[in-house]
Amino acid sequence: MTSTTEPTEPLSVEQLSATTLLRFATAGSVDDGKSTLVGRLLHDSKSILTDQLEAVQRVSAGRGQDTPDLALLTDGLRAEREQGITIDVAYRYFATARRRFILADTPGHVQYTRNMVTGASTADLAVVLVDARNGVIEQTRRHAAVAALLRVPHVVLAVNKMDLVAYEETVFAAIAEEFTAYASELGVPEITAIPISALAGDNVVEPSANMDWYGGPTVLEHLETVPVSHDLAHCHARLPVQYVIRPQTAEHPDYRGYAGQIAAGTFRVGESVTVLPSGRTSKVAGIDLLGTPVDVAWTPQSVTLLLEDDIDISRGDLLVPSKDAPPTTQDVEATVCHVADAPLTVGHRVLLKHGTRTVKAIVKDIPSRLTLDDLSLHPHPGRLVANDIGRVKIRTAEPLPLDAYADSRRTGAFILIDPADGTTLTAGMVGESFAAPQPVSEDAADAEDAGWDF
Repeated sequence: MTSTTEPTEPLSVEQLSATTLLRFATAGSVDDGKSTLVGRLLHDSKSILTDQLEAVQRVSAGRGQDTPDLALLTDGLRAEREQGITIDVAYRYFATARRRFILADTPGHVQYTRNMVTGASTADLAVVLVDARNGVIEQTRRHAAVAALLRVPHVVLAVNKMDLVAYEETVFAAIAEEFTAYASELGVPEITAIPISALAGDNVVEPSANMDWYGGPTVLEHLETVPVSHDLAHCHARLPVQYVIRPQTAEHPDYRGYAGQIAAGTFRVGESVTVLPSGRTSKVAGIDLLGTPVDVAWTPQSVTLLLEDDIDISRGDLLVPSKDAPPTTQDVEATVCHVADAPLTVGHRVLLKHGTRTVKAIVKDIPSRLTLDDLSLHPHPGRLVANDIGRVKIRTAEPLPLDAYADSRRTGAFILIDPADGTTLTAGMVGESFAAPQPVSEDAADAEDAGWDF
């Protein structure tokens, strides 16, 4: 066993608490080498347990392979290993001295594109793989569109299998230019292109000696240094009520607390709050955090708020600052990605789940479906089938307090559920489809002129 596979000392609790957390998702078409990239990333960053590596080596040797098949580290389902494709979202947790990571390895096959919505919905960054031999294909554009719809702030284009195109800079440059133009048109705010070979390890964790023309970061270096702006603490404060705590004991005869995880923003004792959708108001009398009273709490802490007034509040209500309350509406216009096998049609009766609240709803109209080839809109398709992205208009039975998805990825999102069997039908984002394209700054233009050193 070489030194690169020897286990390192685990990070201490103090070291882990001092590092930031990056949630990122990987996406790529079939055979682009995504699982191999993830395996290489875990292997070369020494994030694999010895018994895991031995199991992979044993299975690889049984197949007649001379080297470990690192894709087996993520393709855990038997069907995935037999077919050589990723089917389900696989989550991996690892850490380096500089940062902690939660990785969502999402499927690349077109049949499972909808699974990317699950993996990327909470991601700070998305890694989109492209086979250097094939370039940007329809599935690549679909992954870029999903990342843009979900407002993922950072996108990495990993041009893989550079070893199979003789590490040619011109091949990489052409792919990077095409993808960057497409993703920028969708409004992706930041795109970083990195040439790699996941199989050989080029530019994954260690810089490549085969591509001296590239002066940018490796994949791991970029993941460790990309800014993670957890600005949710500075967003509109929102607390979806999950549970009303009413012990009615001799010790706490009058205790009435409203428990939940703060979805965004900050709450303070003495602050005026409004309960939505009822519109009743009160003030925060106290905040309990892990059984301890505090004066301030922020996302993503799970807390219990106590109010000065006894008002009717139950699971599904939303507590917000009175000075920053979102509008309530029964008419929802949103961009959706349909994830169910059964189509979504006009007139479809569904359940809409927003935060902790679930209400009855009906699909009033499907104004358009997105065509990913040229980003054109197919008007009034009448229905959306699995993996379709489109616009919908929904009427709910009860008013809902909705933020625009552009303002809050937590309280601007919802899902549509089949009331008959509880199947998730559609993932929705309230408001406009894509962000406005980002203008190219002079600094970015200078960096582009200087080559791929960014």
